[in-house]
Amino acid sequence: MTPDDLIKAAIGVAEEGMAGGEAPIGAVVEMGGRILARAHTRDVSLGRRLVHADLLAMIEADEALGWGPRPHPVRLAVNLEPCLMCMGAAMALKVDEVYYALESPADGGAAVGASWPVSPDLPWYRPPAIVGGVRRAEARDQFRRFRDSAPDSGMRTWAATLAAL
Repeated sequence: MTPDDLIKAAIGVAEEGMAGGEAPIGAVVEMGGRILARAHTRDVSLGRRLVHADLLAMIEADEALGWGPRPHPVRLAVNLEPCLMCMGAAMALKVDEVYYALESPADGGAAVGASWPVSPDLPWYRPPAIVGGVRRAEARDQFRRFRDSAPDSGMRTWAATLAAL
């Protein structure tokens, strides 16, 4: 699967979440041409804060992957730049590549992840290759539509900022 294919899938998952009343954030984890996991953000439906789309997808992928060897690179695709927490989780899961559509100026972790120093004590805990801007206009449109339907709150203000990028 190409990065474009992966982001297209993540955008589709984000649409499902938005249809269910969630913020339009979706993620997929892929290895060897097969999507292992997919999730959308679940803040509203679960009433919790640590249920980000990328984190939920990586937890599901971790269950599928286990500790064994990986014959292919593991790739994460998200329609919104992963936050610091999710970037750290990607490093812990040994994700090889991260693709995202739209940057997240308020909490994006790509710059920190990309500059993370590799330690000789934990050589496997390293930043993945990170590529942003894949299908950016489509993700921006999702946040524009979410802004127009979100209740008047901080979420609407946040979505407006993303829609204006």
